[in-house]
Amino acid sequence: MSNNLKFDFIVDEENNTIVINREFDASIELVWEAWTNPEILEQWIAPKPWWAKTKTMDFREGGFWHYAMISPEGEKHWSRYDYQKIEHQKSIVELRGFSDESGTVNLNFPQTECTNVFNEINGKTLVTLKAQYGSKEVLEYMVTHGFEEGVASSLENLDILLINLKNKKRNENL
Repeated sequence: MSNNLKFDFIVDEENNTIVINREFDASIELVWEAWTNPEILEQWIAPKPWWAKTKTMDFREGGFWHYAMISPEGEKHWSRYDYQKIEHQKSIVELRGFSDESGTVNLNFPQTECTNVFNEINGKTLVTLKAQYGSKEVLEYMVTHGFEEGVASSLENLDILLINLKNKKRNENL
């Protein structure tokens, strides 16, 4: 893992947004697959020692991903990402919300509109994630409850996984 990969975490309180710019030492095809294939996504999305388990994923416009983040003690925190717009290997717009095990979104915690943009530059992929929160209170909650540290940890998991996936593909081509 390279420590000189770009990582920006920008809080814009005026617009209730967080923008994350994160570079990965991998092709856009591989990063896109890691972002959209539930078997791969589960391996990196949860900050350690937590882990993720997909209940349902229908990756298409109008589809959704319903999954749980699971603590080492087995406590489950459910989320649902509803896919609004998908441009293959370019962008994903989704509504993210906390949910229950059946997938019903918790309306007491406004959903977040997230736009993920993928750009390949010189063999590396830059992902820009813009999270637009439904209220200042939700933004404040995210900022004060470890969101930056959790995201950084998850993306470091992805760095390691991408190295392993690149090596696996290289070995398959030998």
